[in-house]
Amino acid sequence: MRIEVTRSGGFAGLTRHAALDTADRPDAGHLHALAEAALSPSGTNRAPYPDGYSYTITTGTGTIHCVDGDLTPAQRELIAAVLGEGA
Repeated sequence: MRIEVTRSGGFAGLTRHAALDTADRPDAGHLHALAEAALSPSGTNRAPYPDGYSYTITTGTGTIHCVDGDLTPAQRELIAAVLGEGA
Protein backbone atom coordinates (compact mmCIF):
# COMPACT_ATOMS: atom_id res chain seq x y z
CA MET A 1 0.00 0.00 0.00
CA ARG A 2 1.20 3.48 -0.80
CA ILE A 3 0.43 6.12 1.81
CA GLU A 4 0.95 9.79 0.99
CA VAL A 5 0.83 12.78 3.32
CA THR A 6 0.93 16.44 2.35
CA ARG A 7 1.32 19.05 5.08
CA SER A 8 0.78 22.72 4.28
CA GLY A 9 0.47 25.94 6.20
CA GLY A 10 2.27 26.75 9.39
CA PHE A 11 4.05 29.98 10.21
CA ALA A 12 6.14 29.92 7.01
CA GLY A 13 3.35 28.60 4.78
CA LEU A 14 5.52 25.81 3.40
CA THR A 15 4.26 22.56 1.90
CA ARG A 16 5.87 19.19 2.62
CA HIS A 17 4.97 15.94 0.86
CA ALA A 18 6.13 12.39 1.59
CA ALA A 19 5.07 8.92 0.54
CA LEU A 20 5.58 5.53 2.13
CA ASP A 21 5.30 2.14 0.45
CA THR A 22 4.42 -0.52 3.00
CA ALA A 23 5.15 -3.52 0.72
CA ASP A 24 8.41 -4.66 2.35
CA ARG A 25 8.02 -3.16 5.81
CA PRO A 26 7.79 -5.37 8.89
CA ASP A 27 5.23 -2.95 10.38
CA ALA A 28 2.99 -3.03 7.29
CA GLY A 29 0.02 -4.50 9.18
CA HIS A 30 0.18 -1.75 11.78
CA LEU A 31 0.47 0.95 9.10
CA HIS A 32 -2.51 -0.50 7.19
CA ALA A 33 -4.60 -0.44 10.37
CA LEU A 34 -3.53 3.16 11.06
CA ALA A 35 -4.39 4.16 7.48
CA GLU A 36 -7.84 2.60 7.74
CA ALA A 37 -8.50 4.36 11.05
CA ALA A 38 -7.01 7.64 9.79
CA LEU A 39 -9.40 7.78 6.83
CA SER A 40 -12.40 7.68 9.16
CA PRO A 41 -13.62 11.26 9.62
CA SER A 42 -13.15 12.67 13.11
CA GLY A 43 -16.52 14.37 12.92
CA THR A 44 -15.63 17.92 13.94
CA ASN A 45 -14.23 19.27 10.64
CA ARG A 46 -12.58 22.30 12.18
CA ALA A 47 -11.26 25.03 9.96
CA PRO A 48 -7.49 25.55 10.00
CA TYR A 49 -6.35 28.10 12.55
CA PRO A 50 -3.74 30.78 11.82
CA ASP A 51 -0.23 29.28 11.53
CA GLY A 52 -1.62 25.76 11.96
CA TYR A 53 -0.99 22.89 9.60
CA SER A 54 -3.44 21.28 7.22
CA TYR A 55 -2.91 17.68 6.12
CA THR A 56 -4.04 15.54 3.22
CA ILE A 57 -3.71 11.79 3.75
CA THR A 58 -4.13 9.58 0.69
CA THR A 59 -4.09 5.79 0.43
CA GLY A 60 -5.34 3.36 -2.19
CA THR A 61 -8.75 3.44 -0.55
CA GLY A 62 -9.34 7.18 -0.22
CA THR A 63 -8.28 10.65 0.84
CA ILE A 64 -9.03 12.74 3.90
CA HIS A 65 -8.23 16.36 4.76
CA CYS A 66 -7.60 17.27 8.40
CA VAL A 67 -6.07 20.07 10.46
CA ASP A 68 -4.02 20.52 13.62
CA GLY A 69 -6.22 20.49 16.67
CA ASP A 70 -8.61 18.04 15.02
CA LEU A 71 -6.28 15.09 14.37
CA THR A 72 -7.26 11.68 15.70
CA PRO A 73 -4.55 9.62 17.38
CA ALA A 74 -4.38 7.37 14.27
CA GLN A 75 -3.98 10.37 11.96
CA ARG A 76 -1.28 11.86 14.18
CA GLU A 77 0.69 8.59 14.33
CA LEU A 78 0.35 7.94 10.59
CA ILE A 79 1.44 11.48 9.70
CA ALA A 80 4.49 11.15 11.95
CA ALA A 81 5.39 7.78 10.38
CA VAL A 82 5.11 9.05 6.80
CA LEU A 83 6.70 12.47 7.27
CA GLY A 84 9.35 11.11 9.61
CA GLU A 85 8.64 13.73 12.26
CA GLY A 86 6.01 14.60 14.85
CA ALA A 87 2.63 15.85 13.75
